[in-house]
Amino acid sequence: MKILVINSGSSSLKFQLIDSKKDFAVLAKGHIDGINLKSCLFIFKSKNKSFEKLVKINTHEEALSTALKALLEFKIIKSYEEINAVGHRVVHGGEKYTSSVKITPDVIKEIKKLITLAPLHNPANLEGILACKKVLKNIPQIAVFDTAFHQTMEKKAFLYALPYKFYTKNKIRRYGFHGTSHKYVVNEAIKLLKNKNAKIISCHIGNGSSITASYKGKSVDTSMGLTPLEGIMMGTRSGTIDPAIIFHMEKALKLKTQEINKILNNESGLKGISTISSDMRDIYHASLKGNKQAILAIELLSYQIAKYLGSYACALGGINAIIFTGGLGEKAFYVRQKSCDYLNFLGVHLNKKKNINCEKVISDSKSKIKVFVIPTNEEKQIAIETAEIIKK
Repeated sequence: MKILVINSGSSSLKFQLIDSKKDFAVLAKGHIDGINLKSCLFIFKSKNKSFEKLVKINTHEEALSTALKALLEFKIIKSYEEINAVGHRVVHGGEKYTSSVKITPDVIKEIKKLITLAPLHNPANLEGILACKKVLKNIPQIAVFDTAFHQTMEKKAFLYALPYKFYTKNKIRRYGFHGTSHKYVVNEAIKLLKNKNAKIISCHIGNGSSITASYKGKSVDTSMGLTPLEGIMMGTRSGTIDPAIIFHMEKALKLKTQEINKILNNESGLKGISTISSDMRDIYHASLKGNKQAILAIELLSYQIAKYLGSYACALGGINAIIFTGGLGEKAFYVRQKSCDYLNFLGVHLNKKKNINCEKVISDSKSKIKVFVIPTNEEKQIAIETAEIIKK
């Protein structure tokens, strides 16, 4: 079964063509970035062909057609009919969607309703869906929601201590994100542990970061909330802060709501603390030269990760494994080391050499808790869930 995986952004379209019969091997992938801008970069990669070129693309429908034409031109497929299904990443599924679903007119209506909860993401995801409906008319499409994995959380984990009507009437609650990533790496860890009942904490650390506690492969708690702004500090996001800081910034500092929103989402986190960059590679190089702000940014991130690891150990009543994934989680060995050192009292010990080399198992043989580095593969997880629905 050939599955086209689509991740549609406001001005971009990422795609992968995956063959489920070949252990979900990637036949081709690409990224079209700059839709409706002066110039658009089209990156395409397959086993026998790779290129980068500038193109002029005005709509997501044109972007999809450009991607499909490349698949035909380089003989990845002979016709569109070879594509058995399309799997779409959709950021927000609210409380309604606890798993992936086949896209119908009713599902499209629900995704539109949820735009208020994800105004930056759901509209872009819809653009990709509507483009596929026009270009690949008779091919079934599946929506895979980032929030679905976290719908197993209990009320004690997802409710905020606001007047209850804000939940019942306005659905203000913790939803969590990165669910597709967490689900993938947790399932991989369960295989490695050979324990379906494992208590696992997965740390997806990158420009956007979230930490999830899971038991028996189901989400118990997660750090992101109503929006992706809550939780640990990220590339440019503040993470959790005292809510009253916002009122102080508004009244005492005379900042407008839009300015505060920009500060919290685009100027804080690693960028704000380091005063250097949102890219941990730049920060790490500066820290090696003794830059105090860079050192502080690394310390702060590591400490915040450790606090979530400790609190989720309590929520789970123990830990069998810790996973690090995401761009930073998979590569920043120094952050992993500092974070896990806080948990030495729980019996967490890393093998220094394995950690520096970013091996799959980085815990020491004497460690009571396994620590893994598992590269995330959200596209593969989307393809897996798409295939499961098509086979029903």
